[in-house]
Amino acid sequence: MNELTLATPALLFSAISLIMLAYTNRFLAYANLVRSLHAKYQEEKDKVLLWQIKNLRRRLALTRGMQVLGISSLLLCVATMFLIYIGSLLFAEVVFGVALVLLIGSLALLIWEIQISTRALDLHLGDME
Repeated sequence: MNELTLATPALLFSAISLIMLAYTNRFLAYANLVRSLHAKYQEEKDKVLLWQIKNLRRRLALTRGMQVLGISSLLLCVATMFLIYIGSLLFAEVVFGVALVLLIGSLALLIWEIQISTRALDLHLGDME
């Protein structure tokens, strides 16, 4: 294995930052949708709306998990850079490995959330056919 340098964890900064921006945009879109559905539910008390709100709650929880794992990954990349700076290369490699695993976990949650979102849209479109 090549020696870990400051450039290696720094490469992930832009990728993680863009991922976090996408996660935040998803969260904001869900928050607006929840507010809209909540107001509609207060007026209509429709079971379909209640199901959509419950579905969104689950998706919001997944998005929160994605964000926490992504931010933790970024934090550990910064810690890795500090550990390299102070010369603790073995510990830096371990911390960087954990950062990569957290990033993988964040992306896996994204896949799960996309599957749920797609199924919800399919059900929503299904009553139009």
